Amino acid sequence: MHRCYAPGAALQSGDSLDITGDEAKHALKVMRLRVGEECEVFNGCGQAAVGRIAATSGGSLLTLADLRPLPPMPPVAGITLALAIPKGSNMDLIIQKAVEMGVQRIIPLISERTIVRLDAKDAAAKTTKWSRTVLEACKQCGVNLLPVVEPPQSYAAFLQRSDLPELKIQCAIVPHAQPLRSLLEQARAAGLRNCVLLIGPEGDFSPAEYAAGEAAGFLPASLGPIILRVETAVFLAVASARYALD
Repeated sequence: MHRCYAPGAALQSGDSLDITGDEAKHALKVMRLRVGEECEVFNGCGQAAVGRIAATSGGSLLTLADLRPLPPMPPVAGITLALAIPKGSNMDLIIQKAVEMGVQRIIPLISERTIVRLDAKDAAAKTTKWSRTVLEACKQCGVNLLPVVEPPQSYAAFLQRSDLPELKIQCAIVPHAQPLRSLLEQARAAGLRNCVLLIGPEGDFSPAEYAAGEAAGFLPASLGPIILRVETAVFLAVASARYALD
């Protein structure tokens, strides 16, 4: 069933709702939905409903009637993903898959060895593009709580933040790193369900950045003896956190 996004809509039982703009155009012109068919709608705040298409107009207005709210999705671990922006199109793939795996916040970082460098205009354009990727992933995989992609920020500024979860894990290639599995098992035993996963660039974090991370409370975690590509490290870390903390 096709899914439409209606930001902040109340989605009350029996109500009607107008879908406009790009969402209506895609539903009517690409998916070719017609009057009488059903469509699912979600508001990005965790709610979703199914409605019957009661009317369309000009290819840019779709009216859903007789909304039937869907049961809320079971709660999942609150995972924040902070990573140095990788080169090429890897960031788009990472964001798409991270959303599919239930990440709730994504923080792009500029670290010492990050290859990608962005000015203010480029950063704004990238953030807008990544937000569209988040929305498309939510529509595809059935996530009803729209994850947040923050504007790119410096690694140093990120470490100073006070709004991060208690469990802070830095995926690390350092001799004293503990196995990620051990850290997650300890967190689960302590009843922690929220975490931030910090992952570096292709050239890894510098020794000074590792030291700064530990000083800010990040626990260095090993993903095993194999050196992984950035996207592989993200998928392994996020999947491990979901398995352990959900």
